[in-house]
Parts: sequence; C-alpha cells; structure tokens
Amino acid sequence: MSPVLVITVLLWVSVAGLAFAVAKRAAYWREGRATAAGAYGWTNLLAIPKRYFVDLHHVVARDPYIAKTHVATAGGAILAMALVFLNYGLAIYSPWLDKVIFLAALVMLVGAVFVWRRRHGAKAVPARLSRGPWDSLPLLLGSFALGLALFVVLPASAMSGALAAIVALLIAAGAFAMTFGAARGGPMKHALAGLLHLAFHPRQERFRPRREDDAVPPTALKMPVLDAKEYGVGKPVEFRWNQLLSFDACVQCGKCEAACPAFASGQPLNPKKLIQDLVTGMVGGTDAAYAGSPTPGIPVGKHGGAPGKPLISSLIEADTIWSCTTCRACVQECPMLIEHVDAIVDMRRNQTLVEGIVPGKGPITLANLRETGSANGYDIGARYDWAVDLQVQVAQPGRHVDVLLIAGEGAFDMRYQRTLRALVKVFNKAGIDYAVLGGVETDTGDTARRLGDEATFQQLAKQLIGTLSRYSFGKIVTADPHVMHSLRNEYRALGGFYDVQHHTSLIAEIVESGKLSPRAAAAIAEKKITYHDPCYLGRYNGETEAPRKLLKTIGIKVIEMERHGMRGRCCGGGGGAPLTDIPGKQRIPDIRIADARAVDAEIVAVGCPNCTAMLEGVVGPRPEVLDVAELVAAALE
Repeated sequence: MSPVLVITVLLWVSVAGLAFAVAKRAAYWREGRATAAGAYGWTNLLAIPKRYFVDLHHVVARDPYIAKTHVATAGGAILAMALVFLNYGLAIYSPWLDKVIFLAALVMLVGAVFVWRRRHGAKAVPARLSRGPWDSLPLLLGSFALGLALFVVLPASAMSGALAAIVALLIAAGAFAMTFGAARGGPMKHALAGLLHLAFHPRQERFRPRREDDAVPPTALKMPVLDAKEYGVGKPVEFRWNQLLSFDACVQCGKCEAACPAFASGQPLNPKKLIQDLVTGMVGGTDAAYAGSPTPGIPVGKHGGAPGKPLISSLIEADTIWSCTTCRACVQECPMLIEHVDAIVDMRRNQTLVEGIVPGKGPITLANLRETGSANGYDIGARYDWAVDLQVQVAQPGRHVDVLLIAGEGAFDMRYQRTLRALVKVFNKAGIDYAVLGGVETDTGDTARRLGDEATFQQLAKQLIGTLSRYSFGKIVTADPHVMHSLRNEYRALGGFYDVQHHTSLIAEIVESGKLSPRAAAAIAEKKITYHDPCYLGRYNGETEAPRKLLKTIGIKVIEMERHGMRGRCCGGGGGAPLTDIPGKQRIPDIRIADARAVDAEIVAVGCPNCTAMLEGVVGPRPEVLDVAELVAAALE
C-alpha cells in the first residue's frame, strides 16, 4: 500500500473515530434533563471560535507558560488536521500544503514537548495536576505530530518497509488517543466536550455584555420553577444535559482545587474531584481510576454511581456539598468555564427541599427566616435601634429619597453596627438625602438560597419586593455585598430591578465630587494596611477598585496580599458555611489572616459584615479588622 493511501486511510478512520467519540459522549449527555425550549440551537456552534480564542484564552492566559503551550499544541493540531483533511481527504496532494502541514506538525510537537516538560521536567510539578493518563498524553500528542512531520518531510522513496510502519504507528497512536480514546473517557474527551461546552454553555449570559433587562445576570443562580417540581438534583440524570456536557469538558488542571478555600482548610471538598465524580455518575462505575488529589479525608476507590442512582452518599458525601462557601473562586479560575457552584447548589436544593436534610444550625436558621423574616429570629422592628441618636430618616410612602439604605441581617450585630454608624455619619456629613426601611425591612433570603431552600428564598424575595414597591428612591445602598448581590442580580428573575450600590463605591463618588475631603490621621496612614476583597463584591459583582481608590484618596497605601482582587481568598463566611460548620484541619479565616500576616499588615480593611465577623473571630494575635467606612469616618474627625 502506498504511503499516500496509508495516510488517507488513517485520516478517514480517524474521522470515523471522531464521529464515534462525539456520539458516544453525547449519549451520556442526553441522559440529562432538557433545557428551556428554544434556548439552544445549532447556530450556537458559530460562537465557538470567538469564545475559544477570547473568553477561554482570557482565563488560560493567566498562566503564560501553559497558555503558550496550549496555543502551540492545540493550534498546531487543529491546523495540521484541517490541512491533512484538505490535502488528503479531498485528494489534492499538493506539495505546498505538505510544507504547511509540516510546519503545523512541528509547532504541535514543540508544544507537546513543553507540556511534557511541565509534568516531568520541571523542578516542582504542581500538585494540583492529575497524573495517570494525563502524564502520557503529551507523548501521544507528540507521537502524532512527529509521525505527521516525518510523513510529509521524508521522500516517498524512503517511506517503505519498517520506516513506513513506524510513521503509521506514530500517527495512529496519537489519532487513537484523540478519537477512540476520547470516546472511552480518556484525557482528550475534554477537547471534544470543551468546544461543544463553549457553544451550549449553561450560562450563555457569560459571553455577552451585561444588559439592563437581563433577568439572570452571569453570577446569579438560575431560578428553578418550583411549580414544575424542579427541586434540585438528586441523581446525575437530573442535571440538565448541557451541565453533564460541561462536566466532561474538565481538563483536570486542578486550578479550582488550588483556589478552593474549603480544600485548603482540609474540609471534605475538592472541586476537581467533585466534577470527576459527577462524570463517573453520568457514565456509571466507581472513582477508582481517578488520578488526582483526593477529597480531604475521603479515600479514592470507595464510591460509585450510575445515571439513575442517588448522588448522596453513594458517590458524593453530603459533607462535600455543604463545605462549599459559594465563593466562586473555582469558577473564576476554571479555564474550561465550568460552573461548579451551580452544580453544588443544585444538589443542596435536593437535600433541602426533597430530603429535608441540612446540617448544623441550618434548619433553625431556615425556620427563623420563614417565621420571622430574620435569620436569627430577631424582632425586625429593632433592626435600626442602633441609629436612634443619628437622626436617621425612616422611608415614608410618597416621599422620594435619593438613597435607600438597606442594612441586612447584620444590623442586629453590635460589631456591624459600628460600621453602619460610621457609614451614616459619612452620609450625614456629606448631606446625602437618604432613608432606611426601618421595621418593615426583612431578610433578602440570600442564606436560604445558598442552603438550597429555594422556596423560602422566593417567599422572602417576593415579600421584600412588595415592600420596596411602596417607596420612591433613586438607588439602594448597602454595606453587605450579599444583600447587594441579591437585590442587584437575583431579584431580577422575580421582577425586582433596582440600581444597587456598595457603600464603598458610593463613598468614593462622594469624596471624588468634593462633598467630603477626609484625610487619614498620621497614626493610621503610617500603618501597614491591606484590603480583603469580599467574594460577593469582587467575583460576584466585579467591584475591586472602588474600595482601593477610596483608601488611596484618604491617604492610605494598600499593601496587597498574594491573593487579592478577583482572585482574593474567601473569609469562609458565605454560602451558609458558618451554619453548616463542616469540620476541617483548620479554619478558612485563619488561612486568610495568615495571608495578612505574611505582608506584615497591621490593619485589614474590609467591606462586608460577614468578612468582619469571620476575620475578627481568629484566635490569637492578628491585625485589627476595620470596615472601609470606619476608616473614612475616622478620617473625617
């Protein structure tokens, strides 16, 4: 058989293998529930190039080494295979196209070498990387690239006998890994699933500019239809089909694992292992083949699942889903744009709404919210008792105010009251036209939703939306990012569209306008001050600069911790984690205070009552924790 005929046969066998791989994996995805009617169509495939080269590589580019190797390996492979199909599949046999194929194969080979070096030649191979088949993948890709390069560069007269067989085997080995190997669940399935995942992503809103009429912004949880008995996910088949597709896209790079605060603290959650467990449940079998870091405290090989089998506790331990703080660090770091938090909350909903199982103090809190409108069962009429001496106006129907201040549940806490008093003093000094809701303010339902109690969230949200409809105001301001996120993003699906601003952002505008000119005293300005980014302000709402700009304006130089901004480390206070209280080897806030100590910070500036409570709860010597509003109020004195 001639070399040209051999490569042509290999090409069409590979095409058949690719079609088989897609069909095989798609059969698993189709076991999931349907998406909303008309939400997805084949035209979504046209969006893949932009989402691949822009959205996906925007995340990959954070690691320049792997970004360059990925461009070389994947780019070289795609170009080489496309040209082989053109030149040999269509029987063109152009020597000029062979030259371009050689260059593309050479680029792919160089990329594969550097991928191999990342896993084998580097002095410190990242512990987050999965091993096993992933370690041999660079050799298989390099084999394909080398075989293809030899085929097009060697003269036809030399391509016979043993040499021809070697070249064919090199190409076939790599082609098998990329086709039939992917069908069997090998590493290259991430390439097939990943491209389709970009087209049919469960959150299409991630890929377009935010619109004022968006009912579900990119970081808001999807609104299940309770009347249609959408009570979360108890079995793999109860995920939507494009969620199952997204799990198959995981490249097992472990960036989610490295970013996860629960994993760092030794709690039984590893987001990478969780996604792989969901793949195992989708396909059926056990987790014995998993080759990455295990979930802390949970041995590999002891759990199994099937598409129609309950996830908890046969495949995933209940403590795993309750360890999550919903901080979105995993989602922020994932180069494949997988939505881990959505999957976790889906499983929590099933545990809460169907099984009635919530650990720790969760059940008491949910009962309080339903019965009193307060997470701790407080008399909501006493929410603003701290403000009786500050001439704070209570909103009145028919009387417009520029700013409506909503304090949230933290207003019952004496520590948070210091922040609120500082904020009100700033407002009073600047002459801001503001008011509070007073005794009619009820909980936003954020904690209920994160704990999976969608029914209570919707009940509380509708109640507060009804309350707000009776008042006239320009914007809502709050010092609690969780309140801000609910009102700004999650109430939209229920018809609540509001202009909501974080207090640090509004104070920054006030100072910039010249209404106030605070200047930090030398005793404060000379201290080493760092700023801790609240997850629900940074990753959920993209606000990282206003607090820093404000601190700089009043004369405070911020010393950054290693993890800051959109990549800041969680305090451990979100997602109902303080209520479920899953044990680990250390507490998440202890880790965050250790970050502050590492830069010799004397003060940690914060912008969230949950962060304040968690960081101040650290035992032993630690930096002082002050809200940005407290620093500004002190600078006015």
